[in-house]
Amino acid sequence: MSRRRLPKHLLKLFSDRTLLEETVRRIGTVVPRENIFVLTNEVQLPATRAALEGLVPSQQIIAEPAKRDTAPAAALATALVRARGGDMATLALLPADAFIADSATFARQLGAALPRASQSGAIITIAIKPDHPATGFGYLELGDELENTPGGVIREVRRFVEKPDLITAQKYVANGQFAWNAGMFFWRVGTFLEEAARNAPELATFVREFPRDAWGTYLAERFPQLPKISIDYAIMEKARMVETLVAQFDWDDVGLWTAVPKHMPSDGSGNAVRGQVVAIGATNNIAVSNGRTIALCGVKDLVVVETPDAVLVCHRDAVQDIKKIVQQLPKELQ
Repeated sequence: MSRRRLPKHLLKLFSDRTLLEETVRRIGTVVPRENIFVLTNEVQLPATRAALEGLVPSQQIIAEPAKRDTAPAAALATALVRARGGDMATLALLPADAFIADSATFARQLGAALPRASQSGAIITIAIKPDHPATGFGYLELGDELENTPGGVIREVRRFVEKPDLITAQKYVANGQFAWNAGMFFWRVGTFLEEAARNAPELATFVREFPRDAWGTYLAERFPQLPKISIDYAIMEKARMVETLVAQFDWDDVGLWTAVPKHMPSDGSGNAVRGQVVAIGATNNIAVSNGRTIALCGVKDLVVVETPDAVLVCHRDAVQDIKKIVQQLPKELQ
């Protein structure tokens, strides 16, 4: 279902709203609409505008002119906020593809993280306490508790850890002092500029020279020249002061089909289904129909996904290889 033109955050997986729309609605209870910007790419721009029609003004939905990873995206976000509010303005950089059911708690903690970033001068992250040894996430090693506020517990971040192997992830979960890095960041513009000046000067220069208005030509010319690097490598792992707010809300990256059943209805045989699905003698399957009927008969432990242009049949144990299959599809289907 997730393709280049219609990736996960533009899918209606769990409701009649895309994950992107759900994200913007959660943010909108804390942040005024005129302060919400959405960064995407040129291929996804039409679908993004369609998903957010009436929620975010079209001029605040911005297509990056080249794919440059998360550090340049963070610099662009910071530049846009600086153009409006100067070096003392504070921003939240939030991914649009996670599933969060407890919107009220998320909003409360969002409302706590923003002023913390503004007042402390630290970069703030969100720590997700792991419920299993995931190998697909980066981890935060948590340090001392700095403050216990109505918005949640603030702790020091000792270090960022890249995606571990299974044995290491098991040790992290058993240790109790590690959390998943949800990729949510909060900082004051001046804080980002200081860290970028020390560790990624190209990003700092891009932000400082970003025009306050009529920046289209600048973006088109300068953004593609930025280094292709993640925010973790460029800034976070070297930052002088990083704190984390321990999440009290649920969070699911929904990175694999096997993560979906907990959010979907299931029948008495453990089949998680959505759309037109009928099953006889079938157990523990995941079946998603986007139009045509899926019939399951005498099978188990499968993932079956129907879309208008392709059908996926996959064993549950092989879901991590779906990306490899997509790469082998004709280019027009990727």
